[in-house]
Amino acid sequence: MQIHNLSETPSILNTFMSELRDKNVQKDSMRFRRNIERIGEIIGYELSKSLDFKKHTIETPLGTSETVLHKNDIVLCSILRAGVPLHNGLLNYFDAAENAFISAYRQHKHNPESFDIVVEYLACPSLDGKTLILADPMLATGQSMVATFEALKPFGTPKAIHLVSVIGAQPGIDYITKAFDADVQLWIAAVDDHLNDKGYIIPGLGDAGDLAFGNKLQQ
Repeated sequence: MQIHNLSETPSILNTFMSELRDKNVQKDSMRFRRNIERIGEIIGYELSKSLDFKKHTIETPLGTSETVLHKNDIVLCSILRAGVPLHNGLLNYFDAAENAFISAYRQHKHNPESFDIVVEYLACPSLDGKTLILADPMLATGQSMVATFEALKPFGTPKAIHLVSVIGAQPGIDYITKAFDADVQLWIAAVDDHLNDKGYIIPGLGDAGDLAFGNKLQQ
């Protein structure tokens, strides 16, 4: 797997990441969502450099202009619910993309440390020959990303696969590296060292879904 860790180069991305992590700034859920969206835009821009391009002629009021435009048929797929603002950020830049949505959540067994990933709702166009961008803000254990991709397989074989996350833990990255082919690319804004005993990223930022949309009753 090719890993693009955007935090390795200092940029304005650091500002948005620091606000996402700050427990005082997190109290403003609208700002939290917007920061994830802005990170999605930045990742979308960086990811676009790896797409396939072709020459294109544009008619202006005073003549013609030559440029190159990407020729990829893109499908954006986000994992609900925390993936919504990240999806919006990517969609701001890939506005002609088709869209897919899938729900994947942790279903705990007998204790907080043990859980399965449950995939329920799924809406997806054909993926055959297209460029799949699979987005999940928090790449913790990596199980949700893998389970989601498995659920997408009946919809066709993508030409290329890009995984997008805001924050990941190294154990989760190691997990998906073994699960995905070598030509899959991961675009991520920050990588933290480890997970706690409940599978949450440390230092991370907390529960992205709750911070973006409010606390939920179910665990």
